[in-house]
Amino acid sequence: MKTEKVDKRQAILEAAEKLFCETGYEGTSTRQISKESGANMAMINYYFGSKEGVFVEIMNERIASFASQLKIINEDKISALEKLHKVIEGYVNRILNNTAFHKMMHRELSLTQRPEMYDKIKDAMGQNMQMIDRIITGGIEDGSFKKDVDVRMIIATIMGTISNVVIAPNKILSCSNFDLNNPKDKKMIKERAITHLQDLTTVYLTTKK
Repeated sequence: MKTEKVDKRQAILEAAEKLFCETGYEGTSTRQISKESGANMAMINYYFGSKEGVFVEIMNERIASFASQLKIINEDKISALEKLHKVIEGYVNRILNNTAFHKMMHRELSLTQRPEMYDKIKDAMGQNMQMIDRIITGGIEDGSFKKDVDVRMIIATIMGTISNVVIAPNKILSCSNFDLNNPKDKKMIKERAITHLQDLTTVYLTTKK
């Protein structure tokens, strides 16, 4: 019985994510989530309280998963630059492996009518930012990186660039038939994004004035 409850909870999250990506937050109802997941409305309310609760839980699970990845990288016995390069590779792969969700998340959290939803997950997002901050700061302290580094700006550059690739790929591609859902196109853009960001951060962090 316990396993069945866990399965239903996961089914709700998976169904909700699919619907949020297809029709947006406003376009998705708890009734639709119930139908798609095979769970009744009472079960959705029991686990998550509301549609907003489902969305926040999806976000928190993704943030926690990235936090685990960052922790492993941060504890690895490699240089700060190698750690940052691993962060970039992991983040690019994570976002480009589910572009539909990233587009939906970016859209929903940027809307002015969602401040309360953003507030509920910003602390978890902030913890991941602090972990990346520690990697870069560690490189400054051990002399691997130059001292006059704007740490938060470099993090924003990494994350902002990847978001731009997903939301507006036409900015970096001249061809009109590019498709992020096509494995060949996705592989190409992943490699370009990783190489560009690793080269960019290496030059910025290590070139002394």
